[in-house]
Amino acid sequence: MPVLALPFPVIDPVLISIGPIAIRWYALAYIVGILLGWWYARAIIRNNRYWGYVKPPLTLTDFDDFVLWVTAGIILGGRLGFVLFYNLPHYLANPLDILQVWHGGMSFHGGFIGCVLAVTLFAWKRGIPVLSLGDITCAVAPIGLLLGRIANFVNNELWGRVTDVPWAVMFPGAGPLPRHPSQLYEATLEGLVLLVLLAILVRRGALRWPGLVTGIFAVGYALARITSEFFREPDPQLGFLFGQMTMGMLLSIPLLIAGIGFILYARSRPPLSPTTGA
Repeated sequence: MPVLALPFPVIDPVLISIGPIAIRWYALAYIVGILLGWWYARAIIRNNRYWGYVKPPLTLTDFDDFVLWVTAGIILGGRLGFVLFYNLPHYLANPLDILQVWHGGMSFHGGFIGCVLAVTLFAWKRGIPVLSLGDITCAVAPIGLLLGRIANFVNNELWGRVTDVPWAVMFPGAGPLPRHPSQLYEATLEGLVLLVLLAILVRRGALRWPGLVTGIFAVGYALARITSEFFREPDPQLGFLFGQMTMGMLLSIPLLIAGIGFILYARSRPPLSPTTGA
C-alpha cells in the first residue's frame, strides 16, 4: 500500500432528511445540473452572435417547455439503459426493482438515447430544427455530467482500479487496497474539459453548422469515457467483456462513430447566415 494513499473523505450521501423524505447528493446533482443547464441554454439562445447574427431557430419559451421533456428523457432513458445494459438478468427476475431508483443505477448511454428521443419528438411537435435543439442540449450537458460524477464520488460508488499513485484513495467497502478516484477523472474529462471545449466552440460560431456541437459532444464524451474506463473498476456483475473491454467502452464506440458522422454532415452543409436563415 502506498504511503501517500488518501483516506476516503466520508460524506453522508443523504444531504438532508425530513421524516421519511431524504434528499441525496446524487438527486441534488441532477436537479442543480438541470437548472444550471437551463440557465446556460437560455444565455446561448439569447446571444445572436453565437448564431451568426441571425434569429435563433428556437425561442426561450421553446426551451423552457423542452426542459420537462429532456428531464423525463434523462431519467427514464438512464434507468432503462442501466436495466438493459448492466443488469438485465437481475431485473428480469425482480421486475419491481426497476422502480427502486433510490438504490442507484443510471446509465449515461441510456440517458443519452432518452435525450435524443426527447429532442426529436419535441422538435417535431414544435416545428423547430432538431439539430439546433440537439446542439444546445449537448452544449449544456457536461454540467450535469460534472456534478453527477462528483456525486458518484460522494456516494462511494464506481471506484477505480487498484493503483499505487500518490493520490490513490482508500474507498470503504472496496477492499484493503487503494484505488484510482476514477469518478473525479470522469468529472474532469466528461464534465469540465468537455464543457470548456464546447463553450469555446459555441463562442466561435459552431452553432452556425447545425449538428456540429452534437457531433463534437458525442466524440468528446466517447473518448473521455473510453479513457476513464482504463482506470475504473468494471461493474462486478459484468466484469471485462473480452480482453480489457468494458461495457462503458463498448457502448461508447457507436457514440463515437455517430459523432464523427454528425461532424462530417454538419461541415458539408452551408452555415446559417442572414441569407440562408436559421
